Amino acid sequence: MEEVAHHYELFGGVSPLTALTVRQAEGLQRRLAERGLPLRVYVGMRNWHPYLADTFAEMSRGGVRRAIAFVAAAQRSYSGCLQYKENVVEARDGLVKAGLADVDVTYVGDWHLHDGFIAANAEHVQEALARLPGAAGDDVEVVFTAHSIPVAMAERYPYEQQVRDTAAAVMRRLGRPGAPVVVFQSRSGRPEDPWLAPDVCDYLKEAKGRGVPGVVLSPIGFLCDHVEVLYDLDVEAADVCRGIDLPMARAAAVNDHPAFIETMTEAVLNVVERYAGGRPLPVVKP
Repeated sequence: MEEVAHHYELFGGVSPLTALTVRQAEGLQRRLAERGLPLRVYVGMRNWHPYLADTFAEMSRGGVRRAIAFVAAAQRSYSGCLQYKENVVEARDGLVKAGLADVDVTYVGDWHLHDGFIAANAEHVQEALARLPGAAGDDVEVVFTAHSIPVAMAERYPYEQQVRDTAAAVMRRLGRPGAPVVVFQSRSGRPEDPWLAPDVCDYLKEAKGRGVPGVVLSPIGFLCDHVEVLYDLDVEAADVCRGIDLPMARAAAVNDHPAFIETMTEAVLNVVERYAGGRPLPVVKP
């Protein structure tokens, strides 16, 4: 906990996550209105204000009875998707216990290969390539990073393959042939438990040993430049690169790039169109 607190101290004590998420939500609300669907967009967080439970209470008191949910994670895993859905169930249970009306929730489908998401990431990689100090050309590596998860979890979810599929799509958009380089960051948990590898810092040292002239780090598994991205890449990975004299530039996450806002918009509109003739059937557990 003390180590993580130090990470926050380096960036003014506050993560940009909430502010960036709110900007994404505001962009989505504007774009939906422009597309003829003036829906209010709410933000609910797991670990900070506005908490999911408070957001659902606000929605219920405001008369909302049905909602479309956009989970802010491009690739599906337990911690990046299912856990949030479990939190939504808990928040809805809280409505019932508080005597408030329930809010029915329908989730958008997968969008990790949506053209807007790929385009936003590719544009940010191109910008980083242009900033890369002292290195250029096809020998420069684009290194995609995603949050590491336990191997046991990765075996049960499509997370790793979806990360690689997203990275491959960005490379195609960039016109760079070959398999993408995918590494992982932000590992936590017990040291004896295997997690997805290689770690980004370990990979950078190995790349230098192979004579790679420079790297661009693209946080393909994240939607915002929040503390984990800022610390793990802009501090730790950057320190490694300086120590081994490896030129590095970091591509921005998609944040509120217009192409990503369009991805969110189309994901929501797809749900609206799919169920225009009737409500979705509930999932009934056996």
